[in-house]
Amino acid sequence: MGFFVLFLLFVGIAFLATSVRVVQEYERGVVFFLGRVTGVRGPGLIVLLPILERMVTIGLRTVTMEIPSQKIITKDNVSIDIAAVAYYHVVDPKKSVIGIENVHSAVNQISQTTVRNVVGQFVLDELLSETLQINNKIKDVIDAHTEPWGVQVTAVEIKDISLPDNMQRAMAKEAEAERERRAKIVAAEGEMQAATKLAEAADIIGQHPVALQLRTLQTMSEIATEKNSTIIFPAQFMTTVQEAVKVVASDMVKNLRG
Repeated sequence: MGFFVLFLLFVGIAFLATSVRVVQEYERGVVFFLGRVTGVRGPGLIVLLPILERMVTIGLRTVTMEIPSQKIITKDNVSIDIAAVAYYHVVDPKKSVIGIENVHSAVNQISQTTVRNVVGQFVLDELLSETLQINNKIKDVIDAHTEPWGVQVTAVEIKDISLPDNMQRAMAKEAEAERERRAKIVAAEGEMQAATKLAEAADIIGQHPVALQLRTLQTMSEIATEKNSTIIFPAQFMTTVQEAVKVVASDMVKNLRG
């Protein structure tokens, strides 16, 4: 009698252990009754009917999935290696269980295929300059495929783009040539502005001849401060000096005659 009671107690404990489940806050349990889905339970303590009910636990936390580096040919026939990362989470546990055999493997495979197909639609320059738009397009395409599986893709980011060595050298030369072009344009614009200002100054000096002499004297003063042994006088200045000497001499002659 005592052995029978112990046997019943053991069987009861075994049934209780197989029928009680604890579902965490970040999980949900999809319950099957004789093979048919009866609902989604959790979180908390879940009691199942032994033998008749079975539960599959699905996590709802965001999954960070590495998209392995793969060789892709761009629209302008440049071979590059691209690695990316995707973030997704399950929003419908029921669909993720009955709609696909292995949801995580399926998302990984569709992500690799989508990255290759989408990147191949762009030329290299667009790929490097419009990364944000390309990321959003990849995310939208993957999300459209995974929606029937109860999965939502929140973000896809291209994290590494590897270019061939010859392409890197060509891009470096192009960047250097672009910088030289900009430098020449800036220098030319500076020369043009300086020429414009000099023309305006010449017009003003032309209206006031004395200003030219004052500018000449100022230049001579600046040269003198540098203690140079040679001073060059402009021809206009010498002509002015000669005219001044003639005027002084003429006045002296007039005074003597008077």
